[in-house]
Amino acid sequence: MALTKVLITVKTYPTFSSTYGELVCTAGFLEDGTWIRLYPIPFRKLKQDERYKKYQWIELDIVKNDKDFRPESYRPATIDTPIRLLDTIDTKNNWFLRKQFVLNNVHTDMKALIASAHDKDICTSLAVFKPTVIKNFKIEQIAGEYDKKKLDQLQALNDQQNLFEMDDLKFELAEKLPYKFSYELEDENGVSSTMMIEDWEIGQLYRNTLAASEGNQSVATDKVKEKYFDDFAETKDLHLFLGTTKSFHYRSRNPFMIIGTFTPKIDTQTSLF
Repeated sequence: MALTKVLITVKTYPTFSSTYGELVCTAGFLEDGTWIRLYPIPFRKLKQDERYKKYQWIELDIVKNDKDFRPESYRPATIDTPIRLLDTIDTKNNWFLRKQFVLNNVHTDMKALIASAHDKDICTSLAVFKPTVIKNFKIEQIAGEYDKKKLDQLQALNDQQNLFEMDDLKFELAEKLPYKFSYELEDENGVSSTMMIEDWEIGQLYRNTLAASEGNQSVATDKVKEKYFDDFAETKDLHLFLGTTKSFHYRSRNPFMIIGTFTPKIDTQTSLF
């Protein structure tokens, strides 16, 4: 595919890889409006002038990820492939320009979307989904630390990489969130689903609020619910970016999780005709 422009719309919260260390799954749209996934990208180890934002065009050399059967999955040509940062699409006119890419193919039927994921001739693994109703926002406490084996693997990987790098970069693994956040939603047919949210921004909101409240987890989780339920679900024209994981794509009854949100204001303008 070679040198390619991608409009970034999704960055997941950092996850651990025993091969590459900490990684972020990035997804977005090509210039023709089709979905693309870029993985692996060690986002927080990128140079400052390569750290892209959401709704920013980037340009880089990519190839098909031959270790991933999902058709949207590509990877940088090498782990050190340079990333060129281009223009960012703004939110003027209630996100008009962003909507030109995001709202071209919106799914509203969860059963049909899952069927297209499980169909090996289609294998949909990225989608925009419009829920009919957000019924609830769930907060579940989980283990808040990485296990020692993973941390030892990361340390060994960093030590190995530093043998070949001119600069010994200080790097700390992103804090593992001690909570799992999910939406309980219904589609156009009244089918209910509970879907976990793996967005970068929900993790950052929790961490920033936790720091500002001097470690008060209750305050931090309340702030997350206020933003994602009271604001996004109740007052915005909420669309969800959905994605699958490779390991559970065919194994899970519903392989999708929420990897991002699209939150323009509700458009109250009505047609005169």
